[in-house]
Amino acid sequence: MFEELLEDIAQKNALREVNTYLKLTAGLGAIILCLLSSSFIPPLCIAVILTGSILFLARVDARTYAELFILPLSFAVMSVAGIILIYGGEEIFWYWDPAPGFTLSITRESINQGVYVFCRVIGGMSAMCFIALTTPMTDIFVVFRQCRVPDAVIDLMMIIYRTIFILLDQVIQIYRAQVMRLGYSTYRESIYSFATLCGAAFIASWDAGDDLVRAMDARCYAGKFAILGENRPIERFPCLVVAAFLSLSTLVVIAAGTITII
Repeated sequence: MFEELLEDIAQKNALREVNTYLKLTAGLGAIILCLLSSSFIPPLCIAVILTGSILFLARVDARTYAELFILPLSFAVMSVAGIILIYGGEEIFWYWDPAPGFTLSITRESINQGVYVFCRVIGGMSAMCFIALTTPMTDIFVVFRQCRVPDAVIDLMMIIYRTIFILLDQVIQIYRAQVMRLGYSTYRESIYSFATLCGAAFIASWDAGDDLVRAMDARCYAGKFAILGENRPIERFPCLVVAAFLSLSTLVVIAAGTITII
Protein backbone atom coordinates (compact mmCIF):
# COMPACT_ATOMS: atom_id res chain seq x y z
CA MET A 1 0.00 0.00 0.00
CA PHE A 2 3.02 2.33 0.23
CA GLU A 3 3.45 2.58 -3.52
CA GLU A 4 -0.28 2.96 -4.21
CA LEU A 5 -1.92 5.24 -1.68
CA LEU A 6 -5.67 5.37 -1.16
CA GLU A 7 -5.76 8.96 -2.41
CA ASP A 8 -4.16 7.90 -5.70
CA ILE A 9 -6.77 5.18 -6.14
CA ALA A 10 -9.58 7.61 -5.30
CA GLN A 11 -8.29 10.07 -7.91
CA LYS A 12 -8.08 7.45 -10.67
CA ASN A 13 -11.01 5.08 -10.07
CA ALA A 14 -13.82 4.70 -12.60
CA LEU A 15 -16.38 6.34 -10.26
CA ARG A 16 -14.30 9.51 -9.91
CA GLU A 17 -16.75 11.59 -11.93
CA VAL A 18 -19.83 10.56 -9.91
CA ASN A 19 -21.23 13.25 -7.62
CA THR A 20 -19.66 13.23 -4.16
CA TYR A 21 -23.00 13.50 -2.37
CA LEU A 22 -24.24 10.33 -4.06
CA LYS A 23 -21.16 8.33 -3.05
CA LEU A 24 -21.32 9.59 0.53
CA THR A 25 -25.04 8.83 0.67
CA ALA A 26 -24.43 5.27 -0.50
CA GLY A 27 -21.55 4.68 1.94
CA LEU A 28 -23.05 6.35 5.01
CA GLY A 29 -26.48 4.88 4.29
CA ALA A 30 -24.95 1.41 4.14
CA ILE A 31 -23.23 1.96 7.49
CA ILE A 32 -26.50 3.07 9.11
CA LEU A 33 -28.37 0.07 7.71
CA CYS A 34 -25.66 -2.26 9.04
CA LEU A 35 -26.12 -0.74 12.48
CA LEU A 36 -29.92 -0.99 12.29
CA SER A 37 -30.02 -4.60 11.14
CA SER A 38 -30.88 -7.31 13.67
CA SER A 39 -29.65 -10.17 11.50
CA PHE A 40 -26.37 -11.13 9.88
CA ILE A 41 -27.94 -11.25 6.41
CA PRO A 42 -28.31 -7.49 5.58
CA PRO A 43 -24.69 -6.53 6.43
CA LEU A 44 -23.47 -9.51 4.41
CA CYS A 45 -25.57 -8.50 1.41
CA ILE A 46 -24.37 -4.90 1.70
CA ALA A 47 -20.75 -6.09 1.83
CA VAL A 48 -21.21 -8.20 -1.30
CA ILE A 49 -22.87 -5.39 -3.26
CA LEU A 50 -20.33 -2.74 -2.25
CA THR A 51 -17.41 -5.08 -2.86
CA GLY A 52 -18.75 -5.77 -6.35
CA SER A 53 -19.12 -2.02 -6.91
CA ILE A 54 -15.55 -1.38 -5.83
CA LEU A 55 -14.08 -4.15 -7.99
CA PHE A 56 -16.25 -3.92 -11.11
CA LEU A 57 -17.68 -0.38 -11.19
CA ALA A 58 -14.79 1.55 -9.64
CA ARG A 59 -12.29 -0.96 -11.15
CA VAL A 60 -10.07 -1.05 -8.09
CA ASP A 61 -7.42 -3.76 -8.09
CA ALA A 62 -8.63 -6.81 -6.17
CA ARG A 63 -5.26 -7.36 -4.50
CA THR A 64 -5.17 -3.78 -3.21
CA TYR A 65 -8.69 -4.13 -1.86
CA ALA A 66 -7.79 -7.41 -0.15
CA GLU A 67 -4.68 -5.87 1.45
CA LEU A 68 -6.83 -3.04 2.77
CA PHE A 69 -9.11 -5.57 4.43
CA ILE A 70 -6.42 -7.66 6.15
CA LEU A 71 -5.91 -5.56 9.29
CA PRO A 72 -9.58 -4.84 10.18
CA LEU A 73 -10.47 -8.42 9.30
CA SER A 74 -7.84 -9.76 11.71
CA PHE A 75 -9.19 -7.55 14.50
CA ALA A 76 -12.72 -8.71 13.69
CA VAL A 77 -11.71 -12.38 13.83
CA MET A 78 -10.04 -11.93 17.23
CA SER A 79 -13.03 -10.01 18.60
CA VAL A 80 -15.51 -12.57 17.33
CA ALA A 81 -13.45 -15.41 18.83
CA GLY A 82 -13.63 -13.68 22.20
CA ILE A 83 -17.38 -13.11 21.85
CA ILE A 84 -18.02 -16.76 20.99
CA LEU A 85 -16.01 -18.01 23.99
CA ILE A 86 -17.30 -15.64 26.70
CA TYR A 87 -20.77 -14.53 25.52
CA GLY A 88 -22.55 -17.43 27.23
CA GLY A 89 -26.01 -18.85 26.60
CA GLU A 90 -28.32 -21.69 27.47
CA GLU A 91 -27.71 -24.29 24.72
CA ILE A 92 -24.07 -25.30 25.32
CA PHE A 93 -22.03 -27.05 22.61
CA TRP A 94 -18.65 -26.94 24.37
CA TYR A 95 -17.60 -26.05 27.91
CA TRP A 96 -14.27 -25.60 29.71
CA ASP A 97 -13.59 -24.39 33.25
CA PRO A 98 -9.80 -23.80 33.40
CA ALA A 99 -9.87 -21.88 36.70
CA PRO A 100 -12.38 -20.99 39.42
CA GLY A 101 -14.52 -18.08 38.29
CA PHE A 102 -13.25 -18.27 34.70
CA THR A 103 -15.28 -20.25 32.18
CA LEU A 104 -15.06 -20.65 28.44
CA SER A 105 -17.96 -22.04 26.46
CA ILE A 106 -19.44 -22.18 22.98
CA THR A 107 -23.20 -21.90 22.82
CA ARG A 108 -25.84 -21.39 20.17
CA GLU A 109 -26.32 -17.81 21.32
CA SER A 110 -22.60 -17.02 21.28
CA ILE A 111 -22.17 -18.38 17.75
CA ASN A 112 -25.14 -16.35 16.50
CA GLN A 113 -23.83 -13.21 18.20
CA GLY A 114 -20.30 -13.76 16.87
CA VAL A 115 -21.48 -14.24 13.29
CA TYR A 116 -23.76 -11.21 13.62
CA VAL A 117 -20.95 -8.95 14.86
CA PHE A 118 -18.53 -10.27 12.22
CA CYS A 119 -20.98 -9.56 9.38
CA ARG A 120 -21.67 -6.07 10.72
CA VAL A 121 -17.95 -5.35 10.77
CA ILE A 122 -17.55 -6.63 7.21
CA GLY A 123 -20.52 -4.58 6.00
CA GLY A 124 -19.36 -1.40 7.71
CA MET A 125 -15.79 -1.85 6.52
CA SER A 126 -16.97 -2.37 2.94
CA ALA A 127 -18.92 0.89 3.14
CA MET A 128 -15.90 2.75 4.53
CA CYS A 129 -13.68 1.29 1.80
CA PHE A 130 -16.23 2.33 -0.82
CA ILE A 131 -16.01 5.94 0.34
CA ALA A 132 -12.23 5.90 0.75
CA LEU A 133 -11.49 4.27 -2.61
CA THR A 134 -13.94 6.27 -4.74
CA THR A 135 -13.99 9.74 -3.15
CA PRO A 136 -10.86 11.92 -2.83
CA MET A 137 -10.51 13.88 0.39
CA THR A 138 -10.41 17.14 -1.56
CA ASP A 139 -13.99 16.50 -2.70
CA ILE A 140 -15.03 15.62 0.85
CA PHE A 141 -13.55 18.91 2.08
CA VAL A 142 -15.74 20.72 -0.46
CA VAL A 143 -18.80 18.93 0.93
CA PHE A 144 -17.80 19.89 4.48
CA ARG A 145 -17.54 23.55 3.50
CA GLN A 146 -20.89 23.45 1.70
CA CYS A 147 -22.41 21.88 4.83
CA ARG A 148 -21.06 24.88 6.78
CA VAL A 149 -18.58 22.99 8.91
CA PRO A 150 -16.45 25.62 10.72
CA ASP A 151 -13.45 26.76 8.70
CA ALA A 152 -11.09 26.08 11.61
CA VAL A 153 -12.17 22.43 11.70
CA ILE A 154 -11.73 22.02 7.94
CA ASP A 155 -8.31 23.68 8.00
CA LEU A 156 -7.21 21.42 10.85
CA MET A 157 -8.34 18.34 8.92
CA MET A 158 -6.48 19.52 5.83
CA ILE A 159 -3.27 20.10 7.80
CA ILE A 160 -3.52 16.67 9.43
CA TYR A 161 -4.23 15.02 6.09
CA ARG A 162 -1.24 16.75 4.46
CA THR A 163 1.02 15.82 7.37
CA ILE A 164 0.09 12.16 7.02
CA PHE A 165 1.50 12.09 3.49
CA ILE A 166 4.64 13.99 4.50
CA LEU A 167 5.27 11.58 7.37
CA LEU A 168 4.55 8.56 5.20
CA ASP A 169 6.95 9.77 2.51
CA GLN A 170 9.69 10.25 5.10
CA VAL A 171 9.09 6.79 6.55
CA ILE A 172 9.29 5.18 3.10
CA GLN A 173 12.56 6.92 2.22
CA ILE A 174 14.20 6.10 5.56
CA TYR A 175 13.02 2.49 5.46
CA ARG A 176 14.35 1.94 1.95
CA ALA A 177 17.69 3.47 2.90
CA GLN A 178 17.90 1.15 5.92
CA VAL A 179 17.06 -1.90 3.80
CA MET A 180 19.78 -1.01 1.28
CA ARG A 181 22.25 -0.90 4.19
CA LEU A 182 21.08 -4.28 5.57
CA GLY A 183 19.48 -2.62 8.56
CA TYR A 184 17.02 -5.48 8.98
CA SER A 185 19.40 -8.39 8.39
CA THR A 186 19.25 -9.62 12.01
CA TYR A 187 16.73 -9.33 14.82
CA ARG A 188 18.98 -6.99 16.82
CA GLU A 189 19.61 -4.80 13.80
CA SER A 190 15.88 -4.72 13.09
CA ILE A 191 15.12 -3.42 16.58
CA TYR A 192 17.79 -0.75 16.29
CA SER A 193 16.70 0.26 12.77
CA PHE A 194 13.05 0.49 13.77
CA ALA A 195 13.90 2.72 16.73
CA THR A 196 16.01 4.93 14.47
CA LEU A 197 13.18 5.04 11.93
CA CYS A 198 10.67 6.23 14.56
CA GLY A 199 13.04 8.93 15.83
CA ALA A 200 13.92 10.19 12.36
CA ALA A 201 10.27 10.23 11.30
CA PHE A 202 9.33 12.27 14.38
CA ILE A 203 12.06 14.82 13.68
CA ALA A 204 11.07 14.99 10.00
CA SER A 205 7.42 15.57 10.87
CA TRP A 206 8.39 18.31 13.33
CA ASP A 207 10.50 20.05 10.68
CA ALA A 208 7.68 19.71 8.15
CA GLY A 209 5.31 21.37 10.60
CA ASP A 210 7.70 24.29 11.06
CA ASP A 211 8.06 24.63 7.29
CA LEU A 212 4.27 24.66 6.93
CA VAL A 213 3.87 27.42 9.53
CA ARG A 214 6.50 29.56 7.79
CA ALA A 215 4.86 28.96 4.41
CA MET A 216 1.45 29.95 5.80
CA ASP A 217 2.90 33.14 7.30
CA ALA A 218 4.64 33.98 4.01
CA ARG A 219 1.33 33.64 2.17
CA CYS A 220 -0.54 35.83 4.69
CA TYR A 221 -2.70 33.02 6.03
CA ALA A 222 -5.87 34.58 7.45
CA GLY A 223 -7.64 31.54 8.90
CA LYS A 224 -9.05 29.91 5.76
CA PHE A 225 -7.40 27.54 3.28
CA ALA A 226 -8.42 27.43 -0.36
CA ILE A 227 -10.10 24.14 -1.30
CA LEU A 228 -9.44 22.85 -4.81
CA GLY A 229 -11.90 19.96 -4.94
CA GLU A 230 -14.75 19.64 -7.41
CA ASN A 231 -18.49 19.19 -6.97
CA ARG A 232 -19.97 17.49 -10.02
CA PRO A 233 -23.67 17.64 -10.99
CA ILE A 234 -26.02 14.89 -9.87
CA GLU A 235 -26.84 12.69 -12.86
CA ARG A 236 -30.05 10.70 -13.15
CA PHE A 237 -28.67 7.18 -13.61
CA PRO A 238 -26.21 7.19 -10.65
CA CYS A 239 -28.95 8.72 -8.49
CA LEU A 240 -31.35 5.92 -9.42
CA VAL A 241 -28.67 3.29 -8.73
CA VAL A 242 -27.98 4.68 -5.24
CA ALA A 243 -31.69 4.93 -4.48
CA ALA A 244 -32.23 1.35 -5.65
CA PHE A 245 -29.30 0.10 -3.56
CA LEU A 246 -30.51 1.79 -0.37
CA SER A 247 -34.12 0.75 -0.98
CA LEU A 248 -33.16 -2.87 -1.61
CA SER A 249 -30.91 -2.90 1.45
CA THR A 250 -33.71 -1.46 3.59
CA LEU A 251 -36.10 -4.16 2.38
CA VAL A 252 -33.51 -6.83 3.23
CA VAL A 253 -33.12 -5.35 6.73
CA ILE A 254 -36.90 -5.46 7.26
CA ALA A 255 -37.38 -8.91 5.71
CA ALA A 256 -34.46 -10.53 7.52
CA GLY A 257 -35.76 -9.53 10.93
CA THR A 258 -33.85 -11.43 13.60
CA ILE A 259 -32.83 -14.46 11.51
CA THR A 260 -29.82 -16.26 13.00
CA ILE A 261 -27.34 -18.66 11.44
CA ILE A 262 -28.25 -21.58 13.75
